[in-house]
Amino acid sequence: MFQRDRLFTLIVWSAALLVVLIFASFIGNIIYYGLKNFSFLYLWSNPINTGREGGIFPIIISTLLILLVCMTVAIPLSLCTAIFLTEFTSQENILARFIRRSIDVLSGVPSIVFGLFGNAFFSVKLGLGFSILSGGLTLACMVLPIMIRLTQEGLRAVPPEYSLSGSALGISRSQILLHLLLPAAAPSVIVGLVLGVGRALAETAALVFTSGYVDRLPQSLWDSGRALSVHIYDLSMNVPGGETSAYKSAFTLLILVFFINSITTQLTKLWLQKRIILQ
Repeated sequence: MFQRDRLFTLIVWSAALLVVLIFASFIGNIIYYGLKNFSFLYLWSNPINTGREGGIFPIIISTLLILLVCMTVAIPLSLCTAIFLTEFTSQENILARFIRRSIDVLSGVPSIVFGLFGNAFFSVKLGLGFSILSGGLTLACMVLPIMIRLTQEGLRAVPPEYSLSGSALGISRSQILLHLLLPAAAPSVIVGLVLGVGRALAETAALVFTSGYVDRLPQSLWDSGRALSVHIYDLSMNVPGGETSAYKSAFTLLILVFFINSITTQLTKLWLQKRIILQ
């Protein structure tokens, strides 16, 4: 029995160290090559010579606008859907079962399929063309399943006594949701938000068919815009001699993901602390 415990412990530690090694190798490679010839001027300049020279300022702006459209649509839809599935329907309800099955199917759909759908529906059918709006709406469809699932699991993990005690005090259902259930489920909601942001920022295939390749500064949400992930793909695959700029763009994307996730986490902590103090 003792030998089995030691073997199991060795396997667990080996798996954990392997994951750390893979992560460190991946991040280290991007940081090492990305920091070469990197300067803050790179973040504020326009791309020159198909991205081989210059900077990525218009591309950063396009990326942030696409993410803004995506999250503006995905956050309220995911919250309302998760609340509906956990608080307003039963497990046996036909509509709820259909929605859950649809979420499971959508979570396994490849991103290229979302891109084709976004191009056919948003770009062509709705007449939005290759635009930031088309790209953001397509990404919203992609991140909805994971955000709904994590929000739903967070609400399910809240003890039923929260709702029962609120009802016993005569608190309305909406107030129970806003002031008891959602704050208690906040960690899962934030995890879903962080994963959704990460997937949206890293997506390439869907944006090629919706937001386009244009690397100039967008004037509105109806303009085409190149996201950072698309820019990295284009530099590494279609532009000879663009590997150096691709690594610098990848490094910038990592910093952007880390910055947005940190800000989101800190704002959530401050909000929860403020609620505790007020209570």
